[in-house]
Amino acid sequence: MTDHTPDPALLQRAEILVEALPYMQRYAGRTFVVKYGGHAMGSPEAQRDFAEDIVLMKAVGINPVVVHGGGPQIGAMLKRLGVESRFVDGLRVTDAETARIAEMVLAGSINKEIVGWIGEAGGRAVGIAGKDAGFVTAEKVTRTEADRLQGIERHVDLGFVGEPVAIDRTIIDTLSDAGIIPVVAPIAIGADGATYNINADTMAGAIAAALGAERLFMLTDVVGVLDKQGELLTDLDAAAVRALREDGTISGGMIPKLETCVNAVEGGVDAAVILDGRVPHAILLEIFTRRGAGTLVRRARVKGHADADAQPGAGETTE
Repeated sequence: MTDHTPDPALLQRAEILVEALPYMQRYAGRTFVVKYGGHAMGSPEAQRDFAEDIVLMKAVGINPVVVHGGGPQIGAMLKRLGVESRFVDGLRVTDAETARIAEMVLAGSINKEIVGWIGEAGGRAVGIAGKDAGFVTAEKVTRTEADRLQGIERHVDLGFVGEPVAIDRTIIDTLSDAGIIPVVAPIAIGADGATYNINADTMAGAIAAALGAERLFMLTDVVGVLDKQGELLTDLDAAAVRALREDGTISGGMIPKLETCVNAVEGGVDAAVILDGRVPHAILLEIFTRRGAGTLVRRARVKGHADADAQPGAGETTE
C-alpha cells in the first residue's frame, strides 16, 4: 500500500513560508537599506547567499538598496601599489592618489562584482556611486587628535574624506520603481567639485534616513552587540547604547556602527539591525522569522525583538 504521508521536509518548508507570510504583507512596498561591508563579503558561498537574499526581498515586494564598503580591498590595493595607509578615528587619511585608488576599487571592481552576483541570482541591479546624477553631496570631514607630547589637540587633515550633507533620492526611486536594485558605492562630490570617499556605514545610514527606510541592516563580521557575559543583546534604544558605551560594554569599531544606527532611527528609519554577514541568509532570518538574528536598535525600547516583529503592525515604537 502506498504511503501518502507528506514528506516532513516539505511540510517544514511550507511552515516556513506560512511564518514568513505576515512579514511579506507587512513590508511590501517598503524600502530596506543593506550596508554590505568588506569584511562580510567572505566566501563565494556567502556572496551567493547575500545575493539570493537581496533578490528574494525584491521578488516579494520589498525595495532593497545595497550600500557597500570595501576597506580591506582598498587596503590590499594600496599595499600592492606601495601606498602606506594612516587612520584617524577609523577613517583612512586620503590624499589625492589614495582617493583615486579608493574610487577605482569601490565604484569599479567591488560595485560591479555585487551587481554581477545579484544578476547570477536572477535579479536586476545597477551599480551607482553617490556622485552619479547628483545623488549624494558631500562635505569634507575634519577631525582632531591629541598631541601627547605637547598636551594639546590639533586638527587633522583627512584629505578627501567626506560625509553626506544632502541626498537627492530621485535616482533611487527611479531604479526601484523600474524593478531594479540599486547598488551604491560610497563616493560623492562636494560643493567644491572634489570627489570624496565616505565611510560606508555613514553613507548607508544617511541614505536610509533620506529614504525613510523601514530597516537599515548593517552586515558585518560579528554576531551583533554582546553584553559583558558574551550574550547577544537583541533590543536597544539610544539610551541603552549610551549606557553600554559609558560602562565599557561596547568599544572600538562597534561604537561608530551603533552611532550610525541611532542617527538613522532618529532621522526617520523605523529600526536598524546589526547582523552577522557570515551567517547564511542572515537577512532573511531577521526579516521573515519571529526570533530575528541580530541586534535591533529602535528609537524607543519595545517588549522584545520577537514581540516587535511577531505580526504586521506589532511593536510600533512609543515615545
